[in-house]
Amino acid sequence: MEDYPVHISFQSVAEPLHRSRLKPFPWTASIINWPAMAGGANSRLEALEELRKNFERFRATKASLPRPGVKVPVEFATSARVSQHSELSKDFVKRVLDLDWAWISDESSLCDFHDDETNESFIERIRDIYGVDVSNISSGNLADIFDRISGNRAVPPKPN
Repeated sequence: MEDYPVHISFQSVAEPLHRSRLKPFPWTASIINWPAMAGGANSRLEALEELRKNFERFRATKASLPRPGVKVPVEFATSARVSQHSELSKDFVKRVLDLDWAWISDESSLCDFHDDETNESFIERIRDIYGVDVSNISSGNLADIFDRISGNRAVPPKPN
């Protein structure tokens, strides 16, 4: 990682307005021109160490690394499983997530769409709207949830 240009920044953190599972960190260390390669922590050294851990995890899964300083494109996860449920996906985004539109991949999770401590509010909405219990899908993975909803659909979903 020493060959890569690193940017370290500090931003004061305000107290959150409500309880959240997401904890803001004042220090961020990131590799310049590599959008997803960063680490956040409560101190400058901890942020650098978190960046180093993320870099090593990435390096362990790839045959080669981008050249230092080169702009690294953002890589999107596959959406093959989610695409099998295109109509359900659109309906789910509107009625459960309460959004007009969202890009969802096979790795997307309920946690990607809120900052609450648990997924319980979405799990209840899924149960109310689709009549399906997904509480045992602990990952909150949307592809798994779509598979469950599709597999249990005896009656069409209730319209809003």
